Amino acid sequence: MQRRVFPAMGTDVELLLDAPAGERATRALERAGEEFERLEQLMSRFRAGSELSRLNRDGRIERASHDLVRVVELALEAREATGGLFDPTVHDAVVAAGYDRPFAVLPRDAAAAAGSDVRCGGDVYVDGLTIELGPGTRLDLGGIGKGYAVDRAAELLAVAGPCLVNAGGDLAVRGGAWPVGVCEGLTLELTRGAIATSGRDRRRWRRSGVDMHHLIDPFTGRPAESGLLRVTVVAGSAAEAEVLAKAAFLGAEPDVPRVLVSAGGRTVLAGGLA
Repeated sequence: MQRRVFPAMGTDVELLLDAPAGERATRALERAGEEFERLEQLMSRFRAGSELSRLNRDGRIERASHDLVRVVELALEAREATGGLFDPTVHDAVVAAGYDRPFAVLPRDAAAAAGSDVRCGGDVYVDGLTIELGPGTRLDLGGIGKGYAVDRAAELLAVAGPCLVNAGGDLAVRGGAWPVGVCEGLTLELTRGAIATSGRDRRRWRRSGVDMHHLIDPFTGRPAESGLLRVTVVAGSAAEAEVLAKAAFLGAEPDVPRVLVSAGGRTVLAGGLA
């Protein structure tokens, strides 16, 4: 088993490849790692020179990369499919909640910044390789972008053998059978597809004495109030799993295998899991 771990997209990424050591395995691991860096350069809202940052700053970008266009299209399709529970235009709401810099350097307790009502559900237009944002609209592609990167890295790694790509709990497999610990006492065996988890128990901070987290309810523009601590779902791709996990955390009941953990620690299996 070949293993490589590196930081990317605000988390630790783990690559597992079930193949003998050698040039083919080494090159596949390198390409998968390079893909994470390439996609982060495109889609990070924390990198001033990224395509996404330019789009958010200028409101329009022509001749965008195919990857940025595809992720924006996936995000808009997800917004439609979830009735707005998943919304890529929560950027300003996330920033207003205090998540205005990489989490590793985010102050965990500070005064809240003065602000006004935060608008979600903004207009986004895609025409070929041109992306245009409506007035006051900015995008945050963090979750779905990470899922997309996991899927792409898994495709590159799979040319050398059965593999698993794990980016902070968002993971995809290609070939083989992989035990995945979901929560205490519960392990799922994943033979295909992907798993993603959305929760308010990891990325937390306080502003003016109020607990905050990164899962925004697009209908209020504030961190979601939920009786759930986290939700894990199984889906065909990591990008899809990211969308469905966020929607399920906000109250949707997607027709996929899922594990819900309440704020009180109760675990509920749904979607065919038993």
